[in-house]
Amino acid sequence: MLTKPQLSTTVAYMSDLEIASPPEAADGLAAVAALRRLADQMENAGVERAMRAGWSWPQVAEALGVTRQAVHKKHASRLIAAGVTLRRR
Repeated sequence: MLTKPQLSTTVAYMSDLEIASPPEAADGLAAVAALRRLADQMENAGVERAMRAGWSWPQVAEALGVTRQAVHKKHASRLIAAGVTLRRR
């Protein structure tokens, strides 16, 4: 797992990359939509994995860079439906 400094460095490097934009606006926007879906799927899987491993909401929130309330609101009902035992804090 990347440490926060390693992750920050990786993200900074990725931000500096030149992104080749598709010639058609529709293609570029379709790519953005696909990346968002992929990011959501990765977040859902990561949050579920963390909660099954016993992480607390504040730990997950810190890892995602959001508030505990935001991560709980977004993921709690899905995790409960998936049979994940949730910790209080």
